[in-house]
Amino acid sequence: MENIPHTRTNQIVPAIMLSLVIFCQLAAAQTDPWEHIAKGLDLGRFEVQDASVGGDSAITVLRIDPAYWDLRLLSISQTGDPMGMNAREWCEKYKLAAATNAGMFQQDYRTHVGYMKSGDHVNCRRKNDYKSAAAFGPLRPGLAPFRIFDLDVDNIDSVISRYANVIQNIRMISRAGENRWTLQPKQWSEAALGEDKEGRALFIFSRSPYAMHDLNRILLSLPIGLVCAQHLEGGPEAQVYLQWGKAEIELTGSYETTFNEDDLNQVPWPVPNVIGIVPKER
Repeated sequence: MENIPHTRTNQIVPAIMLSLVIFCQLAAAQTDPWEHIAKGLDLGRFEVQDASVGGDSAITVLRIDPAYWDLRLLSISQTGDPMGMNAREWCEKYKLAAATNAGMFQQDYRTHVGYMKSGDHVNCRRKNDYKSAAAFGPLRPGLAPFRIFDLDVDNIDSVISRYANVIQNIRMISRAGENRWTLQPKQWSEAALGEDKEGRALFIFSRSPYAMHDLNRILLSLPIGLVCAQHLEGGPEAQVYLQWGKAEIELTGSYETTFNEDDLNQVPWPVPNVIGIVPKER
């Protein structure tokens, strides 16, 4: 092997190191699923291996850092609007950067199915047996700005006493990282609310229908640091809307077993209650 003069070696080694750094940066850029929207706001799209019966078999996640964004809970029972609006309309009317379903609602088309309060306004006082409560707007110092509680660990009354905004919904994944749904044949498009390891809120959306047990397994396998999640809505009512700067997405569900068994719906349905976000005042 040819001996390389020492002076030439001094030139080659830094060049090799620089090339490796550039290569690693390019590789990271190519594999990073997150698109930076604004400080504390990122959008990720994840293609999954489990093929669905409809849609693109992809999951979209809007990641929200509560250090930079405030979550808002809006309902027509509080705003006085005569009827629900789709997520885009909620955002446009109330100056929200993004919005998703707040959860399922009763047949009066205004009342949440579980306990729900927004500040001094209580949309539904009934505390049912659903085991998940999302809370934000802490009422005392030292509390997490956003947290999803397991209600078989924390009493819902204690959550209500500590947070201004509380939404009780069906648990998908517990804080122990456990898939809480058994195998079942029903499938639907899904809007869900999650929390990651950094305490960030996740608006999760899958137009492609999955059985909930399978979707939970997929979500736990994604590189999103998921800690826990609750079900918000399924089928054609499930939706997420985002408009901030140059970024705009409108995601709408379609398929739901025994209700709307096709992938044809393209129109976001009106809903009476939403979770939205606005930039934190500084």
